[in-house]
Amino acid sequence: PLFYAKRLSEQLGGAQIYLKREDLNHTGAHKINHCLGEALLAKYMGKKKIIAETGAGQHGVALATACALVGIPCEIHMGQVDIEKEHPNVVKMKILGAHLVSVTRGTATLKDAVDSAFEEYLKDPKNFIYAIGSVVGPHPFPKMVRDFQSII
Repeated sequence: PLFYAKRLSEQLGGAQIYLKREDLNHTGAHKINHCLGEALLAKYMGKKKIIAETGAGQHGVALATACALVGIPCEIHMGQVDIEKEHPNVVKMKILGAHLVSVTRGTATLKDAVDSAFEEYLKDPKNFIYAIGSVVGPHPFPKMVRDFQSII
C-alpha cells in the first residue's frame, strides 16, 4: 500500500513523497509480492508442488499464503535452528497448509535449507517449481523475484 507522507513532503520543500508500506501487507512483509507471482505461475504451468526455503519464516509464510490462495501444495525447507527461533512463523506456515521440512544437516540454518530445497526441486523439475526467496541463484530465479517485486 502507498502512503502519502504529507509532513515529510512539506519539510523537503514540497516534493510529493509516497512511501510503499510493505509492513501493511497481509503477511507483514514484501515477500508476498513475488510469492503470489510464483504461485500463479506454478498453477498456470500445471506444477504439482512449490518448494522453497525460509530463514526467519517470512518467505515461508508468504508462500504458504499464496499457495493456499491458488490451491497448490507447498513444501518449505527450514533449518532446525531457525525453526526453534521462529516458532510463530512455523505455526503460521502449518496453519496455512505448508509441509515443513526440518533441515538438520550442516549448521541447520538458511544455507542448508536452501541446499535441501533445491535438491528436492531437482528430483522432479517437470512437476515441481522452486520459489526462491530473494534475488539470488541461477537464471531465471533472480529475474522472476525482481520482476514480481517491481509491482506497486
